[in-house]
Amino acid sequence: MLTHTLAASAASWGVLMALAPGLQIRRMVRSRSSRDVSVSYFGVLIIGFGLWLGYGISSGTVILIVPNALALLTHVTAVMVAWGLRANPSEPVLPTRSDSIASGSPTPEIS
Repeated sequence: MLTHTLAASAASWGVLMALAPGLQIRRMVRSRSSRDVSVSYFGVLIIGFGLWLGYGISSGTVILIVPNALALLTHVTAVMVAWGLRANPSEPVLPTRSDSIASGSPTPEIS
């Protein structure tokens, strides 16, 4: 009984974790910039989700299939959005704190 409860809880939390990149996607779309997104980081996660999805499919374990399929989809979407924004030459380059420090100018205030 405990094992099934933990499995269901882990799968449910896995679905919530799989949806988390939606927050980053929303931020990229709103700012029209993917400058602060590590595509390599997402790439590492995508490989892991693909492996877990493959294992879940081969073992017929729905509790592994659903969250990892959703995570794979949302992470691939995040990478595609990031690449799309980087390919767009009109992408605004918003100053960051490190840019301001490097140039010697004060950090701009955001109101």
